[in-house]
Amino acid sequence: MTIILTPYWSNGVQKLKLAPPPPEKQRRGLVPANFADDIHAQRTLAQLRSKDQPLEKYIFLSRLKSDDPDLFYKLCLENMPEITPIIYTPTVGDACIQFSQIYRRPEGLYISVKDKGNIKNVIKNWSKIDEARISVVTDGSRILGLGDLGVNGMGISIGKLSLYVAGAGIRPDSTMPICLDLGTNNQAFLDDPFYLGLRQKRVPEQEMDEFMDEFMREMTLTFPKMMIQFEDFSTDKAFRYLDRYRYQYPVFNDDIQGTGAVVLSGLMNAAKLSSAASGMPLNSHRILFFGAGSAGVGVATQLMSFFTLQGLSVEEARRRIWLIDSQGLVYESRGRLAEHKKYFARNDYTGPPMTDILDIIDYVKPTALLGLSTISGAFTPEVIQAMAGINPRPIIFPLSNPVRLSECSFSDAVHYTNGTVLFASGSPFPEEDFSGKTLYPGQGNNMYIFPGLGLGAILARATQVTDSMVEASSLGLANSLTAEERALGMLYPRIERIREISADIAMQVIRAAQKAGVTRSPELDSKSDSELIAFIKPKMWKPAL
Repeated sequence: MTIILTPYWSNGVQKLKLAPPPPEKQRRGLVPANFADDIHAQRTLAQLRSKDQPLEKYIFLSRLKSDDPDLFYKLCLENMPEITPIIYTPTVGDACIQFSQIYRRPEGLYISVKDKGNIKNVIKNWSKIDEARISVVTDGSRILGLGDLGVNGMGISIGKLSLYVAGAGIRPDSTMPICLDLGTNNQAFLDDPFYLGLRQKRVPEQEMDEFMDEFMREMTLTFPKMMIQFEDFSTDKAFRYLDRYRYQYPVFNDDIQGTGAVVLSGLMNAAKLSSAASGMPLNSHRILFFGAGSAGVGVATQLMSFFTLQGLSVEEARRRIWLIDSQGLVYESRGRLAEHKKYFARNDYTGPPMTDILDIIDYVKPTALLGLSTISGAFTPEVIQAMAGINPRPIIFPLSNPVRLSECSFSDAVHYTNGTVLFASGSPFPEEDFSGKTLYPGQGNNMYIFPGLGLGAILARATQVTDSMVEASSLGLANSLTAEERALGMLYPRIERIREISADIAMQVIRAAQKAGVTRSPELDSKSDSELIAFIKPKMWKPAL
């Protein structure tokens, strides 16, 4: 018997631990004589492709991940463009809606408001306490653009963590999906006999605050090396709990910060192409947001970095951004505004409410139009043509998920701009052939950002996830395009390169954490960039097949 010891660092001291044994080969007679792993991978992929409906494929892959995680992640890594839309957007939205109907087996940790005062003991029921390093936590109150799905939101936590593993090599045993069950205001679910969550309306704000305080405290005490990602909390809760905990714990909100980072990256690349066509300086771009919820305002906040990187002050950067909400242009004298909208409310417009998007485009004359409204088709042909009428290369980013809630399609954006559009969406669209040329849609998928950001924060043992770490992840992504990808006019790199991109983003995040003084891994401080990359890559888990 061979015993293998692997080194690891603990509080600055190198120690040894037993390496996990290699997967046990099936004993003779328990599998057919001609069974081979490589052929079985092909067989499994063929079985997946034989399914007609995306939800059937999702169910098939969920079972595969449970039965054979190595094979599941091998297929993910080798077929990323095909499998990512099944395990995450857009299919995960339908999976969440149907979660209580398609539920097969336990996965993740469910903590309900009934556990208040006893959360510590519930958390300790998790079977892999020593291995846990990252948790995606949702309360299901705003899943994608689908509204309050209650405990059915667990599907989003599971899906995100699958991407952490596939995208950045976080070990599967280190992931911990959590759904906080604080009730649901979705009456259809409350009336559904199959619904798996508490049959009660959502608890009041004060009770939820007390619950969240206990939850965060006990998570940190039980899992001192854990990074927590908040996911798909409703707008008010998303901002409140990020502000409440971000300076106490290593936590970030992907809807606010991750979406902002990935959009910032795409915008930086798009703005360079737009400015090259118009001659406009980069610091003169004007950005109009259609949608002013947590994602919209979070992205707007992150995009201020685009302007400050061009030399503008924070105040000057703020003045380059306009918001549209359900009542039209957001401006101070319009009347009472939600707290999170006030920062970007305009004080240079005092006229009557401006509610028509075409009137607003004519008034603002934006170079970039970003949609985070979940209003399908909001960017009508007239809207797209208006953007093309004032920009040689208009930037149009319909970012709402899933596909059926996107503000416009890539096909429409290409057609109504005569092929000049600089496009990125939240969910995937197919390529378009236009005037004898293949045009590639960008996908502002948070998957480009959060796996590398999480890996870097984990390896740095960051005590906080700072704004500078998020910005570093965005800059790392923007600079990751190859010469070939740039020549094709792509705004984001090919998703097949996600492991390479995540390693580089992790390095940039660690450097930002070091500068911010929030690391607990002093052994990384003296490493050069090349040494740090050499340290990161072996830490990325790979399937054993």
